[in-house]
Amino acid sequence: MRKGDVVHLIGNGDKCVFWDEMNEPEGIRLVCNMPPFHVDNVYATVMVDFKMMMALTEGHVNLDMYPWVLGNRPKIWMDNPSQSTFYLKYAQNIKEFYLHVPKYCGPVGDPQSATNFNCGHMAAHFASTKFRPKEIHMYGFDTILDFNMRSVTDVYLSSDRSNTNNYRLLNNWRPIWYHLFKELEDQTRFILHHDHDEMKIPQGKNVEVAIHKTRKQEKVDKKEAVKAMESREILTEEQLSKLNRKQRRVYEAKLRKGKLKARS
Repeated sequence: MRKGDVVHLIGNGDKCVFWDEMNEPEGIRLVCNMPPFHVDNVYATVMVDFKMMMALTEGHVNLDMYPWVLGNRPKIWMDNPSQSTFYLKYAQNIKEFYLHVPKYCGPVGDPQSATNFNCGHMAAHFASTKFRPKEIHMYGFDTILDFNMRSVTDVYLSSDRSNTNNYRLLNNWRPIWYHLFKELEDQTRFILHHDHDEMKIPQGKNVEVAIHKTRKQEKVDKKEAVKAMESREILTEEQLSKLNRKQRRVYEAKLRKGKLKARS
């Protein structure tokens, strides 16, 4: 398998934490804006917003550790004569511009179309067209599966997170995800990493969900496994995997001595 066959997109939603469970997988890595934790060996960070350019200009954020792939609005920002010093300062960071905006984002040439095409959309579309991967794994893209607009970007950039604005954004963003997946259904498989698979858009044939357990659920499962062991039941393989080494030795000793019974 060539390196470009798999791409990992680390977004900024709550479930980006599932990236930590992947144990340094093979493939190309892209992040969005400033990721919530350091990611090694990143191809680039993807940025699309004026407000991100403003934060860089004012020194509120530093992204010198990553190469940049920039969209339409950052290009407009840098083409402004008043920002000539910005371009001179950061030109070496820019890996490339990605100015394509799919027609399903809005009328061609309408600035609102590029606004609708958010950072996650652009990262996924860029990855698909640039590398033509067989798989794209996505972490922290929570709006596809939840009414959850939280993003680490909100920590350092002010955003309107009122319910009214959240509904407006979701109504813009979710249809674009559907059409993006549909556009690429014969080329790329998208794997969303989340804690459930109840998608809020129609699930295309090239989209699947890899379900991870939350830390809270893992604690519950471990407690239930220990309780089952203490009640002298034979554990399932999944329950057995929740025991620590000492608990497992005790369990195996009881099993050898015939002190355990099948679950009724």
